[in-house]
Amino acid sequence: MNKIFSEIPDACTWNIVEAVHKGWSKDKKYYIKAIDGRELLLRMADISQYDNKKREFESVTKLEHFDILMSRPIDFGICNKGQSVYSLFTWVEGEDAIQVIPALSAKEQYRLGVKAGEFLSKMHQIPAEKNQSPWAEYYNGKINKYITNYKACGIHLKGADKIINYIEQNRYLLDNRSQSFQHGDYHVGNMIVTKSGELGIIDFNRCDYGDPWEEFNRITWCAGMSGIFASGRINGYFNNEVPDLFFRLMSLYIASNQLSTVHWAIPFGQEEVDIMLERAGDVLDWYDEFQTYVPNWYLPNYTE
Repeated sequence: MNKIFSEIPDACTWNIVEAVHKGWSKDKKYYIKAIDGRELLLRMADISQYDNKKREFESVTKLEHFDILMSRPIDFGICNKGQSVYSLFTWVEGEDAIQVIPALSAKEQYRLGVKAGEFLSKMHQIPAEKNQSPWAEYYNGKINKYITNYKACGIHLKGADKIINYIEQNRYLLDNRSQSFQHGDYHVGNMIVTKSGELGIIDFNRCDYGDPWEEFNRITWCAGMSGIFASGRINGYFNNEVPDLFFRLMSLYIASNQLSTVHWAIPFGQEEVDIMLERAGDVLDWYDEFQTYVPNWYLPNYTE
């Protein structure tokens, strides 16, 4: 047994420990299989991250009573002679949803989209912590930073002026928004499909509190894969009664995200920048260069 794990309770019962390299997190991740057959996910971070990781772990425990197929928290603590903090979760076995879903029938794509929306709706039943800043104050600060960073980054995003104009005209929508638990990175890249065809949710390491509808800012990755799945996600979340205000806010969050991702991608290299520019181009097409606030892939009443 690797010494860095030795202080973790029951680590002596682990007979398979394999590094997991997927995802953008700085955490070190490991797939673990114990002697009794249990499969686990171990996340490790530097001890300097202790407070963040403790808050993250405690936040995910609030989902315990919901019927959601997800990585469940098991244990949290310090190991590696005080140098590391660890979080232990159940492992959800399945294939990456982004690989599986496009090959399914339209009916199945929609069913899994609805399930993704229903799961998210359950998560959002958990209220935000008491000390949250007013949402408009917090998110307007983010928007200001996104616009400043974009203008300074030296990369030209076609249609950026239209995106910025749209954002400026719709900031008022942020006033008086309620806040809840957020997964923090809710899109098809953090979902799996089991052998029996069920949807599972993974990677809660960016969980936070904020406007629940902000969670749709990354639905662009779902829609890029399948507009049917993305439509199911919206309709499932609202039980087929989607308010007009939702689309106005979703388009504002998506517009803001397009600016932020260009700057974000720079340290990861030109290939990642190109992916983000391409996605921003798709978004401009979906929204007719933000002349409309309902994306063209959205299906209000999906029928086979």
